Amino acid sequence: MMRSTRFASKTLIALLCGGALCLALSFSAVAQVNTEKTVSHGPAVKDVTIERGEIVYVSGHSVIIKMEDGTMRHFDNVPESVTFMVDGKPVNINNAKVGMKLEKEVVKTTTPKVVTTVETVSGKVWAVQAPNWVILTMDNGQNQKFTIPKDQVFTVNGKQTDAFGLKKGMVVNAQKVTEVPETVVAQEYKRTGKMPPPPPAPAANTPVLVVYSAPTPAPVETASNEPAPSKLPKTASDLPLLVLLGLLLCAVSLTSRTVRRKTVW
Repeated sequence: MMRSTRFASKTLIALLCGGALCLALSFSAVAQVNTEKTVSHGPAVKDVTIERGEIVYVSGHSVIIKMEDGTMRHFDNVPESVTFMVDGKPVNINNAKVGMKLEKEVVKTTTPKVVTTVETVSGKVWAVQAPNWVILTMDNGQNQKFTIPKDQVFTVNGKQTDAFGLKKGMVVNAQKVTEVPETVVAQEYKRTGKMPPPPPAPAANTPVLVVYSAPTPAPVETASNEPAPSKLPKTASDLPLLVLLGLLLCAVSLTSRTVRRKTVW
């Protein structure tokens, strides 16, 4: 008798545990909750930023730009997908040139929005432990356990009540509304540029080419092969010679007279 009673008790406990386990699994496996989401947008706010600069160095995928305020900005590993519209044609890092002027316009649009989520559940109260949880029998005949949020309101026969007003067998409708504010930020880029100016043309009165004339060398005198003249050229007159000859004759005459006088004495 004792053995049969113990066996029956064990069997009953096993059945109860199995039923409770099956009930718990059914509670967690099925959720009869209708969810609806709505999104409301606020006014969009636009912020426009313009940056201007001039390319002072470019090599490969590296470029240095002198900004409008005089600062230098180095951009390395510039992808080919970054293009600027120059004279109606896209220009990327492969055909960028020194002296090219660039302009980047960034339009930042910030749009606030509110995502409203409405969760609705309906069922018949099967068990309740206020204010913690409630088990409802859903339309498909299955039971579902729900945790009761703080300040949750239930509608019963068109009237509202809290968790302490729930009784077994009541058909209730519960609704949870959640509002989450979000911000959507979108950026739009507009890139333009100008090619470097061509070199300045020469002035109207300046010839394009100047003819250069070398100076004519001075003639060089060369020695002549003609024979030297036999007679020297006459360079002076005979007058000095005649005067000298006259003086010599006078001296001879005076000498002769002196000798004669000495002889007479």
